[in-house]
Amino acid sequence: MTLKWWAVVVAVVSLTSAVTGNVVSGALGGRELPLVANLLALTVAGTAVVLAVVAELHGRLDDRISELREFLVDRLNEIETRTGDRNTGFVEGYLLSHGQDAEVVPLGRRGRGAAER
Repeated sequence: MTLKWWAVVVAVVSLTSAVTGNVVSGALGGRELPLVANLLALTVAGTAVVLAVVAELHGRLDDRISELREFLVDRLNEIETRTGDRNTGFVEGYLLSHGQDAEVVPLGRRGRGAAER
């Protein structure tokens, strides 16, 4: 079972035990359970409900992120297949037009000012 369902089970058991305890003690002695017991049951149930909601939201967010990741991977693969051949052809054409021993020009500033710095 997942965290969400464990939290739901804890909330249901906590509320059921509080209600049952109040009904039984009311039927037997005409009074209810002590305030501490009722508050403890309500606190446990409330915390479990909040935990179940957070677990559900986390699951939904995880699913959305997975879908977005798959979409981006597909899109990037599509872009790569469309543009990969153009860049390869450009580089090969450039190298062929300059001969096999073409000088590699580093990227950076060109001109007189760059050499003086």
